[in-house]
Amino acid sequence: EMEELAEHGVFLPPNMQGLTDEQIEELKLRDEWGEKCVPSGGAVFKKDDVGRRNGHAPNEKMKDVLRKTIEEAKAMISKKQVEAGVCVTMEMVQDALDQLRGAVMIVYPMGLPPYDPIRMEFEDKEDLSGTQAALSVIAEPDAQLWWAAKELRRTKTLSDYVGRNEKTKIIVKIQQRGQGAPAREPVISSEEQKQLMLFYHRRQEELKKLEENDDDSCLNSPWADNTALKRHFQGVKDIKWRPR
Repeated sequence: EMEELAEHGVFLPPNMQGLTDEQIEELKLRDEWGEKCVPSGGAVFKKDDVGRRNGHAPNEKMKDVLRKTIEEAKAMISKKQVEAGVCVTMEMVQDALDQLRGAVMIVYPMGLPPYDPIRMEFEDKEDLSGTQAALSVIAEPDAQLWWAAKELRRTKTLSDYVGRNEKTKIIVKIQQRGQGAPAREPVISSEEQKQLMLFYHRRQEELKKLEENDDDSCLNSPWADNTALKRHFQGVKDIKWRPR
């Protein structure tokens, strides 16, 4: 949503979203919050084809403020943190949110409309019911951890499942209670599968060409001519005949 804010400005009122300019004019609807929420340094119009935002985007300088902060926040909660041996904590997540909040305050000092999902997220008021994003949110009492087709029960310690070797690394999945074990990860990645299919396709083509060639096709090669040495000494090598 922050990326959309940088590209197309603040959220339209719910009763104006998805409507054309003609429909808005015909219904005499007015975006009062949009008139107040002017980005610092002035707005640059860039229409939102989806019809969710008002199209009054921040200028390039203010866009950079939002984009840079978005990248920094993403880096803080990136999967690459695992490779670097950094454990992502709730404090780091909160710090990322605070940075995003600060960037929005710089670009929109007057604040965002109360119905903008960015503001609702900052105030912990966002209602995800009926949206695709709601499927990704699992309340703590309804969450189950799974590893190696086993549910990691809250009444047991991790050592009960993986032993006491502190250097053991396991990858667990969070699942909604009652949904059973999650699907297993594929043995090879999609990219590896593509490369494997490409290799077998090339191999099939090579085998097909070998089958099409006769076994005695090599006899036509110069090195297979048993009279070549005789003709060489007789001086009749590479003689071509043609009718006059």
